[in-house]
Amino acid sequence: MNDKAFRIEKDSMGELQVPENALWGAQTQRAVNNFPISGLTMPRQFIAALGLVKWAAAGANAELGLIKSEVAIAVQKASLAVSEGEYDEHFPIDIFQTGSGTSSNMNANEVISHIATEALGADVHPNDHVNMSQSSNDVIPTCVHVSAALAIHQKLLPALAHLSESLESKAEETRDIVKTGRTHLMDAMPVTLGQEIDAWRSQIDHGAERLNDTMKRLTALAQGGTAVGTGINAHPKFGGKVAVLLNERTGVPFRAADNQFESLSCQDAAVETSGQLRTLAVSLTKIANDLRWMNSGPLAGFGEIALPALQPGSSIMPGKVNPVIPEAVAMVAAQVIGNDATIMMGGQSGNFQLNVMLPVVAYNLLQSIEILATASVVLADKAIAGFTVNEENIHRALGRNPILVTALNPVIGYELGAAVAKKAYAEGRAVKDVAREMTELTDEELDRLLDPAGLTEGGIKH
Repeated sequence: MNDKAFRIEKDSMGELQVPENALWGAQTQRAVNNFPISGLTMPRQFIAALGLVKWAAAGANAELGLIKSEVAIAVQKASLAVSEGEYDEHFPIDIFQTGSGTSSNMNANEVISHIATEALGADVHPNDHVNMSQSSNDVIPTCVHVSAALAIHQKLLPALAHLSESLESKAEETRDIVKTGRTHLMDAMPVTLGQEIDAWRSQIDHGAERLNDTMKRLTALAQGGTAVGTGINAHPKFGGKVAVLLNERTGVPFRAADNQFESLSCQDAAVETSGQLRTLAVSLTKIANDLRWMNSGPLAGFGEIALPALQPGSSIMPGKVNPVIPEAVAMVAAQVIGNDATIMMGGQSGNFQLNVMLPVVAYNLLQSIEILATASVVLADKAIAGFTVNEENIHRALGRNPILVTALNPVIGYELGAAVAKKAYAEGRAVKDVAREMTELTDEELDRLLDPAGLTEGGIKH
C-alpha cells in the first residue's frame, strides 16, 4: 500500500488524511492514529467472523425488507470477500484500542462499504447500510463468540481427535510392555506403558468433552441487542435471523442469546471457554513432562523411550539431542495459561451494559485456540507417533524394583514385606530372591505373586 499519497476523508469530527489506496475511511484512520501501541492487529479468525456477521446482517435486513435487494447483495459479496481474507491488509487497527471494539467494527463497515460501492456503482453507506440494525456493542461480542466457536469447531476439536487417535494407537502398541510405575517420582507398583499412555488419551478426550459442553454457551450470540441490550433500531426478529444464517453457512448451531443484556455486558462464555483451554493446557503440560522424564538420558536418566531425533540439541555438545517437541508444547501451555489470566481480567471489565476489554479478550482467546490446535498436531505427529521403547532398560529397572513386595502384603504382612524390600534394595537384589530366603513361600508361589504383568491388573493375588 502506498502510504505517501493521501486523500481527504471526513466524519462527524471533521476532515483528515487517509492513505490514497486504503479502503478504510475516517473513523478507521482516527483509530490508527490514536492507537500506535503494539503493532498487533485483530486476528485473521476475528476478521473472518466480522465478514460473516456483516454478511448475515445484510441478509437478515433484506429478508425483513429493511434494505434494497441490490444493496444487500453488494454488501454480502463484499463481506464474504473480507471473511475469506482478500482484504486483511485493510484492517490495521491495534488490538489495544477502544474497549468496545468500535474501531474494528467501523473498520469493517468502511472497508465493506468501499468495496460494495465500487461494485454497485452507487453509494453504500458504512453506517446506514453495512451497519444497519447493529451496534458495535453487539457486533463485537458476537464476533468474539463466532470466531472462537468456529476456531474450536474447525481447528481445535479435530486436532484433539487426531492427538487422541495417535495416543490410542501408541497405547495399543505398548499394551503388553510392563514398566515401573512412579509416584512422587519414586518407584511404585508396575503399570503397562499402554496404561500410562491411555491415561493421556483420556485427558485429551475429557478436554474435548469440556469444550463441546462450553460450545452450548459460546454459540449464543449478542446480535440484536444493539447499543445496550434493548434492541433499539433493530427489528425484533433480526438477531434470530442473523443466527440462522450463520448456522446455515458454517454448520455451527448459532442462536440468539436468551438474554441480550447479559451478552453485551459480560464475557462469561469467553471466560468459561478460556478456562477449558487452560485445563487442556495443564493436560498437555502433564503429557509433555512425562515424555521428557521417560526420554531422559540416554545413560543417566530413565531412558525408557527415545523421542524422534529432530535437530541437534546443543551448540557446544556434539551428539546431544533434546526433547524439543515436549518443550515447545509446554511453552504453548504456559502461554495459554497466561492468556487465561488476561481473559479473566477482561471478563471482570463489564461495567453496567457493556464489557470494555473485548478486543484483548478476542485476541488472547483466539491465540490460545490456535496454538493449542497446532501444538496438539505437532505433539501427535512428531513425538507420540515416532517414539521408540527401550524395553531392555524398562525390564532391568522393573526386575530390581523393591516395591514389588507390595504384592506379598496379603500373604506375609506389611512388616515382613518392608524388611524384604529394604534388604533387596540394600543388596541390589531382586525381591523374589530375597523373599525366597526370608519367607516360606515356594518358588511357584513367588513366581505367581510377583509376576509383573499380573500386578498391572490389580486385585489380590492368592
